[in-house]
Amino acid sequence: MMRWILATLVVGFLTSGKGADLESSLTVTVPEIVYAVEGVPTSLHCRSFVDVLPTAPLEIEVDSPVGQLEGEVWHLSASEREIGDHRITVRIARDAAGPATAASLTVRVVPANAGERRELSLLIVGDSLTHASRYPNAIAELLDEPGNPKWRFMGTHHPKSATPNVFHEGYGGWTWSRFNTRYEPKEDQTGKTRTSPFVFLSEKGQPELNVSRYFSAFHQGDVPDFVFVLLGVNDCFHANPEDPAAIEAKIDAMMKQAETFLASLREAAPNAIIGIGLTPAPNDREGAFVANYGKSYTRDGWRRIQYRLVQRQLEAFSGRERENIFVVPTAHSVDPHLGYPQDNAVHPNDAGYEAIGKNVYAWIKAMLAER
Repeated sequence: MMRWILATLVVGFLTSGKGADLESSLTVTVPEIVYAVEGVPTSLHCRSFVDVLPTAPLEIEVDSPVGQLEGEVWHLSASEREIGDHRITVRIARDAAGPATAASLTVRVVPANAGERRELSLLIVGDSLTHASRYPNAIAELLDEPGNPKWRFMGTHHPKSATPNVFHEGYGGWTWSRFNTRYEPKEDQTGKTRTSPFVFLSEKGQPELNVSRYFSAFHQGDVPDFVFVLLGVNDCFHANPEDPAAIEAKIDAMMKQAETFLASLREAAPNAIIGIGLTPAPNDREGAFVANYGKSYTRDGWRRIQYRLVQRQLEAFSGRERENIFVVPTAHSVDPHLGYPQDNAVHPNDAGYEAIGKNVYAWIKAMLAER
């Protein structure tokens, strides 16, 4: 059974320029679990649960024993007495008189000292959002707080923007496929962006994905305790948003590549705990898309693709705890307005990256609390 929640009262699907905004009711898509840490603020941007334009009116209610709704954002800064699981229900309607669609999720609050005095190694894999290093930096800063394990980031890439001891495998424009296949024989495999650090020549002289060899070549055979992957933008951005079949085909191809990488990773590090980040919602300013892409790509178009991508990510990666694969709900943590600069469509500002970092940190702490 699927471990994600998709509540819908849809009476008709339209693929015109306004997409789901022309429906009389809404589809609400939420992750099964949102992670939070005692004393660390967390937020859910409820508009990201529905595929509507940023200017579309919404009526939002949240029934929750913890936290509070302010406008369209649910906030929680959990105290010690709120440690544990809390079931919350989100109801969203187009207006006060219209039908509301409801979906429920669990907020899991864990202690601030989860994993204290243990040791932790983390490998982060991603695209330009990771290359920017701001959310990995935020994770490291949180792990430096009292009550945390001794940490080590693994990776071959250390951009100038990364703080000391923050390494990762994050490269601008990269996809699951590039990590599986990209090989440039004239370039040294030490984190250069033209060659995947996970691809090597086989005994037959052909490039092949080999995550085990990556750990041997760059980490003396050590494997990580945690792996976090945040990909999807470049895999699906260029799909035609007016063609649902084209969107599905792009996502199908991405999922095939994702499973290929995860299989090699699981073979190399069978006990690693793997987190798959949900691709974040974009900047809600159409002007940011104009600034970056002119008339080639629109906010509405990418948001429609991204929303469907998140649904597919939940389908593909939820319910796989026995494989040590978990969903990290990063799609719903970044404020689509305050979390982005005015002139960048898909790359957050410091506040947006910090929100992603808090999401990943909370997931790590939750996994430590269970073990």
